[in-house]
Amino acid sequence: MPAQFVPLAERIVDALLDFSPDIARFAGDHRYDDRLPDFSPGAVARDVDMLREASAALSQVDDDELHPQERVDHAILLATVERELFEYTEIREHEWNPLVHNPGPLLYALIARPFAPPDQRLVSLAGRLDAIPDALATARAVLVDCPRIHLETAVGQFAGTASLIRHQVPELLAEAPELAGRVTAAGDQAIAALAEFGGWLRDRLADEKPGRDPRLGRPLWEARLWHTLDTELTAAAVLSRAWATLDRVGGELRESAAQFLGGPADDGTVKAALDRLGDDHPDNASIVELARVALRETTGFVAGHGLVSLVDDPCVVQEMPEFARGVAVAYCSPPGPLETADVPTFYSIAPTPADWPAERVESFYREYNNHMVRNLTVHEAMPGHYLQLAHSRRYRGSTRARALGFSGTFVEGWAVYAEELMARYGFGGVPVRLQQLKMQLRMALNAVLDQLVHCDGLAEADAMALMTGRAFQEEGEAAGKWRRALLTSTQLSTYFVGYSEVAEISRARPAEVRLQEWHDAMLAHGSPPPRHVRNLLAV
Repeated sequence: MPAQFVPLAERIVDALLDFSPDIARFAGDHRYDDRLPDFSPGAVARDVDMLREASAALSQVDDDELHPQERVDHAILLATVERELFEYTEIREHEWNPLVHNPGPLLYALIARPFAPPDQRLVSLAGRLDAIPDALATARAVLVDCPRIHLETAVGQFAGTASLIRHQVPELLAEAPELAGRVTAAGDQAIAALAEFGGWLRDRLADEKPGRDPRLGRPLWEARLWHTLDTELTAAAVLSRAWATLDRVGGELRESAAQFLGGPADDGTVKAALDRLGDDHPDNASIVELARVALRETTGFVAGHGLVSLVDDPCVVQEMPEFARGVAVAYCSPPGPLETADVPTFYSIAPTPADWPAERVESFYREYNNHMVRNLTVHEAMPGHYLQLAHSRRYRGSTRARALGFSGTFVEGWAVYAEELMARYGFGGVPVRLQQLKMQLRMALNAVLDQLVHCDGLAEADAMALMTGRAFQEEGEAAGKWRRALLTSTQLSTYFVGYSEVAEISRARPAEVRLQEWHDAMLAHGSPPPRHVRNLLAV
């Protein structure tokens, strides 16, 4: 059976790439660049059959006979298959979440990264544009009882996708004008279909029906948490540890605030210290440039202190595309592990919405002040997501399983650990340390909110009180996190659980091993769940 595992794994990887254009996009496999996902009942039934067959085949493998690295590949591939099967058969998000049907990310992947000549990407783009009317017709047919908050967010995101086609496709066409007729016609039909779908979304909002409760409820949420985290921790243990971390980090923040301002180590001093830091903030016109400066600062700091080996992969700091806004303030989008072209990672930041009142914009930028943006850049870029994912792409094993088996627990855990590491070594002084501690409070509270919102019916007012009280968040940031807790489930727990497990691996560094060498070893195995990293490092 060991000799048979590699060809079996490779067949299943190809089946997964073929079944999901999103998985292929993430992995960097361009064979399916002209496709959109097919959520029609017949297609979903075929996909479920494929996943069940893959799960059965992998379950017959005796992993005790495999090489340690292949044992990890087997576990990752089986977990990936079973997670997809769970999502399609239990969560069934394609039947109630319109955001799942947004073609924007798949279009943007062809426009933004020059992995192939413009004409080649435009031919694939035309295929995806051609598919939009049918894909959105399928969405209208399968979507039932959508939560209002998902409908509201989708209105903005789908309008952003139409804007992407309207404004960015012509820029790419200028490099291959011979395709203008083909692509423009497909684009016009796609824009019309998106406008029709936007009207359909607004009609669902106008009927004032409450829609489905976006909260999953404990049985489904705990099952999804198990698939998301791939950890031995129970939901109860995660919640208990998160509350304890809130208490511990809150004490450290009070002490640091007193060091910064003087006075007693209490909540009043923390609020005064954070208020002073909030005075020094960017705005919509300057936040992206501030992040670029911060990336240069963090890169120099990591190199100067020998914290982890650098890479020469390009990283572009940019304003977040409209189609992706409404869930998170910033994100890191790397090339896929299977990508062969020299293309950049994107570190994207969203400015405030145009319809926000001035006081809410001010609140947002007091939260995302200059020092917080530096800490955010540590998380999203250096030495956080950008650097970790660049190391991850360099892993090569006997199968491509790890190109698909991305662990959000490890990826987010490393990024939060990176924040603590940089602050511990003095990056940005006490101001960044204060923001990093505040982010640790937010990390722990994320796990609390995730569970209490979806399992215990936490009310918005109580959630806001927790965020603005225990975590010292500004009103605008807290309001955004409340929306995110309803729009997503279990992802908010990855930060806390991942940090806890990654930090534990870091503390297990043998005395004779240098810090940079240990960090490089932690990042040398792709992005598997932390438990696999721990086993591979024998700690």
